[in-house]
Amino acid sequence: MQAIIFGLLTAACFASGAVASSRTSRTIGPYSTIAGIAVVGMIITAPFLIHAGMPTQMDGAKFGWLMGVGIGSLGGLVLSYMAFRVGKVGVVAPIVSTEGAIAAVLSALFGESIAPLVGMLLVFIVAAVIAAAIAPDPAPVAHEQPLRAALLAVAAAAAFGVGLYSSGHLSTELPIAWILLPARLIGVVAIAAPLLITRRFVMTRVAAPLVVLTGITEVLGFTFYSMGAQHSVAITAVLASLFAPIAAVAAFLLFGERLGKLQIAAVSTIVVGVVALSLAVA
Repeated sequence: MQAIIFGLLTAACFASGAVASSRTSRTIGPYSTIAGIAVVGMIITAPFLIHAGMPTQMDGAKFGWLMGVGIGSLGGLVLSYMAFRVGKVGVVAPIVSTEGAIAAVLSALFGESIAPLVGMLLVFIVAAVIAAAIAPDPAPVAHEQPLRAALLAVAAAAAFGVGLYSSGHLSTELPIAWILLPARLIGVVAIAAPLLITRRFVMTRVAAPLVVLTGITEVLGFTFYSMGAQHSVAITAVLASLFAPIAAVAAFLLFGERLGKLQIAAVSTIVVGVVALSLAVA
């Protein structure tokens, strides 16, 4: 039951963040969005870092995995926000939701050979992603570039998958706050600080609350995922992937983003494939 609750909470958080960041990416740009989210995330995690204290037995291997978490997660955010800027939430979010499946496949690849069923499901998902990218769009939004958005979303999913795979090696060895730290710290140092120094950081009254919301939901979503995974990785991962259809419905209700029949069929296939793959590698 706890895995179900935390999985659904994860999906709700990630869906909220995806919808909010899709707006800010189009108004203030992906880098200012990332900068704001990183600052918010650091403010939230700082008290928990202080409470947790310095991890014991920190060695080169743990530091390397932390860098994998940070670079993968931050790279995924940058690429996904670039995708949201030129694509619809209903198409981008389902592709990005394959991150969990990618992490699971990486785990299987480095642990043992891939089963035939897993290989078939991967082909199934790839075909659905291609279909979502090239399917006719009956109601395109301003500045939409479907193919570019799909390619960026694929790259984002791959980066997120590396981040999740890396965090899996640390989930039982370090406090959650320390696993959350790298992406936010790198975001502040490598993106927020340079933008502020060069006066290229952009923020508006409309975007500010959405950036804060996304920063909060990113931290909460990862925390809920980690808590649910302690009870059942498979159940938590499957339910967390439901953030994609939730975000698509929210984008339709809030912003009027409509998908064509082929697009709906493709993104539905992606979600089904991710759920099946998550169960197959569990």
